[in-house]
Amino acid sequence: MKINKILLLVSTYFIFIINTSYGSTFEDWKKEFKILALSKGISENTFKKVMKNAKFLPKVIEYDRYQPEFYEDTKTYISKRTSKKKVRSGLNYYKNNMEIINLIDKNFNIEKELLLALMGIETNFGSYLGKMDIISSLSTLSFDKRRSKFFTNELLTVLKLIDQGIVDPNILYGSWAGAFGNFQFMPSTIEKYAIDYNNNNLIELKNNSDSFASAANYLNKMGWKKNEPCFKKVTLKSDVPKKILNTSARKIKYQKKLKHYKKYISEDLDYDDNVKIAIITPDAEIVDKANINDPAYIVFQNYELILKWNRSLRFGLAVCTLKEKFRNEL
Repeated sequence: MKINKILLLVSTYFIFIINTSYGSTFEDWKKEFKILALSKGISENTFKKVMKNAKFLPKVIEYDRYQPEFYEDTKTYISKRTSKKKVRSGLNYYKNNMEIINLIDKNFNIEKELLLALMGIETNFGSYLGKMDIISSLSTLSFDKRRSKFFTNELLTVLKLIDQGIVDPNILYGSWAGAFGNFQFMPSTIEKYAIDYNNNNLIELKNNSDSFASAANYLNKMGWKKNEPCFKKVTLKSDVPKKILNTSARKIKYQKKLKHYKKYISEDLDYDDNVKIAIITPDAEIVDKANINDPAYIVFQNYELILKWNRSLRFGLAVCTLKEKFRNEL
């Protein structure tokens, strides 16, 4: 673990060296980004006010390269995020906010258990929203070359939201990746799906009404099917073709009707033979010398929608697992 952290620090240093070798320091990048932002309609006043204190944050690069989705096996990842303590915290949170959560469930047709699960995994029910300066985080990741285009667009979007008076720049503290609020929305998600549910002319994703309504609106617009399955853990037979096993969350492939895959699954499954599923084996790309067939899961449409929230096989499994634990208690 210590060696990995040293390598990350070295790589962060070389990111800065590589960029500067092309004549592009962080300050050079800010000048170039200003030209782009103004060309996209961002006012000079907003740019100056918001970007004047933007800094390059080496820690952000370290976090980007060492996400738990990249190194924890599935059992460890899920157990950490769906513990008895997590369930108790969620039940207490629901008890104290029952009225608004039930109203959102009813109005958006999204299970309260799913909303609690997402909030619990993202921010531990609002108790850890992140302390990173979002503008500096997004600026750092835009300056970095790994996913520069994506984070440049996110930074432009948050500047636009500030310019329009939709988001207060003074409270923009969140995750290292630029996510914000109780459900950790990226700026592009705020722009498309966030709701001013309490009608105060601001989108406040750190309060319950706006944040729960925005999360439910997102899931509803994505096509979440209430009370339909998410995944099922299965045992695969040894003759299962390796090509049909999804080991990456980038794109779930080989989706077919269940009846085509039943011959490769040991258990008897109580689902419609015509329901579309895919098979995932999430440890194959993470764990050294992993058994590619174990653990294995069949996943349904709802699971794929969770991946649009966070493109990690383990994240999707953890959310759906915690959701079911809440369902058993509520």
